[in-house]
Amino acid sequence: MLKVEIIVRPERVGAVTSALDEAGCTGYHYTNVTGQGRQGGVEVFTGRGGQTTTRSAVPKTVITTVIADNILDSVIEAVTNAARTPGGGTIGDGKIFVSPISDVVRVSSGERGEVAM
Repeated sequence: MLKVEIIVRPERVGAVTSALDEAGCTGYHYTNVTGQGRQGGVEVFTGRGGQTTTRSAVPKTVITTVIADNILDSVIEAVTNAARTPGGGTIGDGKIFVSPISDVVRVSSGERGEVAM
């Protein structure tokens, strides 16, 4: 079992979650966050007169799921295709982090392992 954490632009969440469903990932949750990566922030207009300022942290969405090892490649391909900015992608499109999971327990029944997923 693997935990997959996906950081994407908030406007791409619908496309990414649809791609997860199609790749065989049946459960996930997501959280809206603010942070800074290699992108380094964005320039925004503030107030009147067209003044600009740099906002170092930008809005992102973190999608978290636990999957079986055998669908990892299809999940990664589906997510990268759905999250990538049309026209070849740009900095700020996101990241995917994969970590091993040693156990899962379904609270309602006490089942453990992949059957609990």
